[in-house]
Amino acid sequence: MNDLHRYAVGVRWTGDRGTGTDGYRSYGRDHVISTGGRPDLLGSADPTFRGDTDRWNPEQLLLAALAQCHMLSFLHVCVREGVVVTGYTDAAEATMRVHPDGSGEFVEAVLRPRVTVAPGSPTDLDELHHTANGLCFIARSVSFPVRHEPSPVTTA
Repeated sequence: MNDLHRYAVGVRWTGDRGTGTDGYRSYGRDHVISTGGRPDLLGSADPTFRGDTDRWNPEQLLLAALAQCHMLSFLHVCVREGVVVTGYTDAAEATMRVHPDGSGEFVEAVLRPRVTVAPGSPTDLDELHHTANGLCFIARSVSFPVRHEPSPVTTA
């Protein structure tokens, strides 16, 4: 198995309103994120930073990547442990601190998975969430804590 995997995306700025970046308010933050064979993602800045509310922003995409990665890692762990998951949703949130100089960083993310399992499957899945967090490539790559607050497990 190859230990290195490479990923490529293209980002194309579409926010030139005719005068480029001649002023902070004169250009749009809109852009298109693309990769071969998949639908384009329409991106912008967070509305706080003059972005378009109808487009994905980088902060949302980072949180989505964390939530997706945890879910996929968790499902893998469940298969390995014989837990039959029949439903999974997450209501993830993240907190970002912005400094006076305009820099900033995420200070934490909280994933709130709600899991449904088949009758007869265990319902105490806290350890499996912990194991999944350790396997998640994205959570292992960020410098802020990723916490989990799972809802009580339900059975289908």
